[in-house]
Amino acid sequence: MTDRYRLIFVCMGNICRSPTADGVMRHKVASRNWQDWIEVDSAGTHAYHVGEAPDPRSQQHARQRGYDLSMLRARQLETEDFERADLVLVMDWDNLALAEDMCPASQRHKLKRLTEFCLQHDCPVVPDPYYGGVQGFEQVLDLVEDACEGLLVHIAGLPKKQALR
Repeated sequence: MTDRYRLIFVCMGNICRSPTADGVMRHKVASRNWQDWIEVDSAGTHAYHVGEAPDPRSQQHARQRGYDLSMLRARQLETEDFERADLVLVMDWDNLALAEDMCPASQRHKLKRLTEFCLQHDCPVVPDPYYGGVQGFEQVLDLVEDACEGLLVHIAGLPKKQALR
């Protein structure tokens, strides 16, 4: 039992999309002074970049919008994350399938696509910007900002006993 609502954002390597979501959500949580209520983390389905800082392009684009990702370091998603988290939010269908494979059946209800919480955008996934250009990183931020707002609306609307496990 914890008194914090725990979120884990998940992408493939935990250097672009999920740390962007992590940084955006941390910023939004802090701006509402909800740090004692909501805990934010991120992870990757693969161990490609464990221990590395977010991609410099992700950091640059996030910084231009006022988000600091520099303190984050990549880690791999673990089975225990599903027990600890209240929601595990994946960025795309591939990572959803990989997370489902490692998620205990009793915890499947915690696994969602981040874009399910978008308020303005109608996009099923947050596309991977890694091999693309500048616009990809901006699109990630647009989708992540929208989804994080929707996620906060969702969490704020939960009954207190459910939101504060």
